[in-house]
Amino acid sequence: MNDTTALKPNTMLTKTEPDKVSAMISPSIVHRLEQYTIKHREEVLLVTAFFDGHEDQVAIFRGFSSSLMHPTAFDPDVPVLPDDAAIRSVDRLEGPYNPHSPRVIECGLSLEQMEALLQQSGL
Repeated sequence: MNDTTALKPNTMLTKTEPDKVSAMISPSIVHRLEQYTIKHREEVLLVTAFFDGHEDQVAIFRGFSSSLMHPTAFDPDVPVLPDDAAIRSVDRLEGPYNPHSPRVIECGLSLEQMEALLQQSGL
């Protein structure tokens, strides 16, 4: 692999032999949650996560993520949360999201509970 080779986001490199590198795609949890909201267009996911010593809340709706506490990049390919973010809880809400009057489907799901929903949706 030369210096000009571009990798897709969420690509992990593992050294297999000297001078050989293999790329292994690792879908991030945020990407999977975005895909979930594409399949379930009537839902908004409100994710509470912790990373770099800070808590963040991210709204995910119809495949797009936006931080409610920090600036969000205009480029949708720039991840809102890093892959190493610790997800504390996920709230499932009816869309569109109204912070003054949220319509809750399920509140305070753990990552394990959300993983089960993702698997049921084929993600």
